[in-house]
Amino acid sequence: MKKANSWLFEEITPDFYQIFGIEKMLFSGRTRYQKVEIFENQTFGKCLVLDGKIQSAEKDEYIYHEALVHPAMILHPDPQVVFIGGGGEGATLREVLKHSTVRRAVMVDIDEEVVALCRKHLPSFSAGAFEDPRAEVIYMDAWEYFEKAGEAFDVAILDFSDPVPEGPSVRLFTREFFGMVESKLREEGIVVLQAGPASAGFTDLLASVVSTLRTIFPVVNYYSAEVPSFGGEWGFALGSKKHDLFSLSPEEVALRIRERVRGELKFYDEITHRRFLSPPKHLREAVREEIT
Repeated sequence: MKKANSWLFEEITPDFYQIFGIEKMLFSGRTRYQKVEIFENQTFGKCLVLDGKIQSAEKDEYIYHEALVHPAMILHPDPQVVFIGGGGEGATLREVLKHSTVRRAVMVDIDEEVVALCRKHLPSFSAGAFEDPRAEVIYMDAWEYFEKAGEAFDVAILDFSDPVPEGPSVRLFTREFFGMVESKLREEGIVVLQAGPASAGFTDLLASVVSTLRTIFPVVNYYSAEVPSFGGEWGFALGSKKHDLFSLSPEEVALRIRERVRGELKFYDEITHRRFLSPPKHLREAVREEIT
């Protein structure tokens, strides 16, 4: 493996950085909303970076996207109409459309330029999902969309970038926004979102999201998965009007995957689902401390 010619320094905290070697820069520039970089790295393949933070890496994006999408989709008894917030690479859309129950998937992303860049430079991430007749892509702010939307959804999957100061996603991690999403969910509706790091010492965002969801939804679950390009465990939070991840046995998870999912799952199955139900002690304590 040859040494990289240039490097991306991703700030985790002011005194802790993650560094990626850049083998080849495919795009570097700014859209109306954010700085975008797409480059090749020898370890992780093609990488998407927004405002200096890794969003997806070719070699392990399947872990993140399967963990985000499939627990909620499998938990719902019959997910037919699905909302996707963000997800410009198209990988979240790709995973949603693996479910044979889905009649319609509405993806709302504020940044049309990012989607176009991903379709050009990262086509394997979406794997044809944008051409699926069940998919509709709308370019607008998700807050504005829910203010105007008349449609109701079975599952809402929020794949927004982290709420960094002055970034496009800050107000999408608030009680007001989660309340708007809840109002557009059907009777058995479920929302799931990425909720930031879940490694020890980095759980503030996840704990805050769980606490906020618990003021809106009667059932709230949280779990994590290791995503190497993200630097460790990554957290996810799920709010439901009726359904609890703990209610699904491994046998039922396996059955629903077998009956519904078309295409390969490389990370999520009934054993992974069981692992999600056993978060580590530091995570359980962080969430409890936040909600007391």
